[in-house]
Amino acid sequence: MSDNDPPETTESTFNRPAIRQTVTAVIVLSIIAVEPALAQDGVVCDAEGLPDMISGFFQITTALGIVGLVVVWQADSLAEMFTMSPEQKKGFKRHKRTALKSTVVLLVLGPLYTVAGSVMGLPLAECVDLVPW
Repeated sequence: MSDNDPPETTESTFNRPAIRQTVTAVIVLSIIAVEPALAQDGVVCDAEGLPDMISGFFQITTALGIVGLVVVWQADSLAEMFTMSPEQKKGFKRHKRTALKSTVVLLVLGPLYTVAGSVMGLPLAECVDLVPW
């Protein structure tokens, strides 16, 4: 170590008290904020039309996700036909795979929440149908 080098200090030594305070504040705030929410059991289910609105929103977003997959898949396939370099073709295939994975997650997420939520006894899963079909 030369004389011109600054003394060794790490960012973590300066941030540790701030991180501890932040984590403590988040924990305390979440405990305080969750209690009133737990007291309002079934607010979504009791609201008139809200469960149907949530289900409809989820069905629309799922349908738009599927349409988006078709558009991305066709655009990538078309661009792949006119691409000459193998690296670009690999990039388009990778993009198509990513779009397909995203759509699978979108299609699985709602039914998975519905099944897992009903098994765990979550009130939202009892009255809102998140299965898009």
